[in-house]
Amino acid sequence: MHRRRILQGAAATAAAALLPASTRAMASSTAGSTDYPLAHWTPASTANYTASTRPSAYPVECVIIHVTQEMFSDTIGIFQNPAKQVSANYVVRSADGYIAQCVREQDIAWHAGNWDYNTRSVGIEHEGWVDQPAYFTNALYEQSALLTASVCDRYGIPKDREHILGHAEVPGTDHTDPGPNWDWVRYIRLVNLFSAG
Repeated sequence: MHRRRILQGAAATAAAALLPASTRAMASSTAGSTDYPLAHWTPASTANYTASTRPSAYPVECVIIHVTQEMFSDTIGIFQNPAKQVSANYVVRSADGYIAQCVREQDIAWHAGNWDYNTRSVGIEHEGWVDQPAYFTNALYEQSALLTASVCDRYGIPKDREHILGHAEVPGTDHTDPGPNWDWVRYIRLVNLFSAG
């Protein structure tokens, strides 16, 4: 099984090298910049997402909330490992709400486990575990809500539970995050409070 994963990662890396030069150039030209001013650029491996031109290629219609089930630094390491075949647009750290942007919003992060939802969403991972609510700190909620409000404002996404979803709500998923300890009422209230519109 381990050998198979290594081979899959090598194949994905080789496939990324075959991308047209214009696509590779577009991805490299964004290095160091972020879509959200309070985020820090911490790029995922190009083998772990699909280069795109959203919102012209696909409309951005929702935000998907995740919980990492890993520590922040381990999550970043997973996204930077070309063999893992997973990424999210953003990761929010528990202790202080620090935000890393790993995939540009124009590109398609592989976070939802459903291609249709991946193409139409921004994925935000939150450091912690679904059964350990202590990870859902004030700083995490507040900084994440500011980020989600910004995404919603920029793409005209309604700030409600029909458009801000948990990973568990994506059709076909076997994930349970963000889990029963995620305070949706508080989160949606904060997103609307922090909205520019």
